[in-house]
Amino acid sequence: MPKMKTNRGAAKRFKTTGSGRIRRAKAFTSHILTKKSTKRKRNLRKASLIAEVDVKAVRRMLPYA
Repeated sequence: MPKMKTNRGAAKRFKTTGSGRIRRAKAFTSHILTKKSTKRKRNLRKASLIAEVDVKAVRRMLPYA
């Protein structure tokens, strides 16, 4: 069986943690930042984990992660 291809777009967006869970960056950080509060922008910098319903789809896109 041939090697599976990694979805390169997903590879740039998701990283796995040491325990195997998948981290993601938060959205809404690139522009129109003046109307967002400092507290909101600070919290958007923090990474979070993907939802449980999305784990199966992301794992399929990242077979070797």
